[in-house]
Amino acid sequence: MYDQVVNQKNNQPKHEWLAGELRERITSGQWSQGDRLPSEAQLCEQAGASRGTVRHALAALRAEGLITGGQGKPPVVAGAVASQPFTTFMSFTEWARSTGRVPGQQTLELAKRPADAEVAGQLDLEEGAPVIQVLRLRLLDRVPAMVERTSFTLPVGRLLFDFDTDSGSIFGYLREQGIALDRGRHTIDAVAADERDAQLLQVPLGAPLLRERRLTTSHAGQLLEYSDDRYLPQLANFSIENTSAHRAALVRVPISAA
Repeated sequence: MYDQVVNQKNNQPKHEWLAGELRERITSGQWSQGDRLPSEAQLCEQAGASRGTVRHALAALRAEGLITGGQGKPPVVAGAVASQPFTTFMSFTEWARSTGRVPGQQTLELAKRPADAEVAGQLDLEEGAPVIQVLRLRLLDRVPAMVERTSFTLPVGRLLFDFDTDSGSIFGYLREQGIALDRGRHTIDAVAADERDAQLLQVPLGAPLLRERRLTTSHAGQLLEYSDDRYLPQLANFSIENTSAHRAALVRVPISAA
């Protein structure tokens, strides 16, 4: 079933390689919703892998929402909605590629503007201070999936004028330039599509959207970016997985305080 020695690329960890092989079978349609995956023992034999490696790979697919099951239940291919785990929450491009989808983007605006009250408050700036703002339509397999409204502090955002923002990941480019986009605080809620959202995402005015607001800082806590991203709920959702040994910092905020 697997030519693990030949196909394992770039000396990547074996559990990542195996997760990629299994993911491809799901996203290509070879395994359909409701299909059972081979047992752990079968996967160990077919992939020439240890049980720990197989379980690690299956956990990655479970975190992405591609499979269900566990704790004695056989893994089963889940529904078609692609789930974005918190481990790839900083990059739409990284998440899309990890699930076998093709990411895309159309830049509608890239401009230097005075920060409004919300952006200034998030980035700890004076209202009216200059920021660099980007408006992009994000695509999955050429289908509109998300409207991205991002504001960068001036020293960070001005680097984007030397980058083709239609070519790929803004975060990836900024990291190549030495910008430490290390930490993100995420707030998730539901909103109604405004006129711009409705037009770009091809939905009725007022249609429900899944909103993720992100505040990004360096490891030292320097404020770098604030984003308001609005997803079509039928194309993406979000998942978080933790264990008793490692608990993700998930905070529930009352709507009135958001």
